[in-house]
Amino acid sequence: MPSDRTKVQVRPGVEDDLAALTDLYNHYVRETPTTFDIKTFTPQERRSWLLSYPEDGPHRLMVATDMDSQRILGYATSGPFRAKPAYGTTVEVTVYLAPDAGGRGIGTLLYEALFEALAREDVHRALAGVVPPNEASVRLHERFGFRYVGTYREVGRKFGRYWDVAWYEKEL
Repeated sequence: MPSDRTKVQVRPGVEDDLAALTDLYNHYVRETPTTFDIKTFTPQERRSWLLSYPEDGPHRLMVATDMDSQRILGYATSGPFRAKPAYGTTVEVTVYLAPDAGGRGIGTLLYEALFEALAREDVHRALAGVVPPNEASVRLHERFGFRYVGTYREVGRKFGRYWDVAWYEKEL
């Protein structure tokens, strides 16, 4: 799904993307509280994560690439919310962008592709956790119809302090 306005193509993630996706994610591990992982990963350590996203079904990995350079600019996922079977029609979604890719509509393109794919699946609800302050993420989720449902206070400890997670939900 190419976009003329940003010269970005969104497609399913593939194994050849693993090193770039790992580098992108490790930026967030090292530099931000956005993820509560505290140790960086090697591509081999992230391989099972990538392989857990088939090209169909409710759990997807969508990748945005620069159409000229093929550099990965970001990715979006829909993964299991919890392991128990009754949660099977609920997914947790997330978007990670390359540090220089914000403000270009790439998150929007990723979520458009992800939710278009999810529309064909037996998914009833999407959830997203946002570590405040992250106004860009809040705006993105609200643009896609997510509504704030509550905050878990001080549930993650990273960089020597505790962090909240604000939860958003969207009916699909």
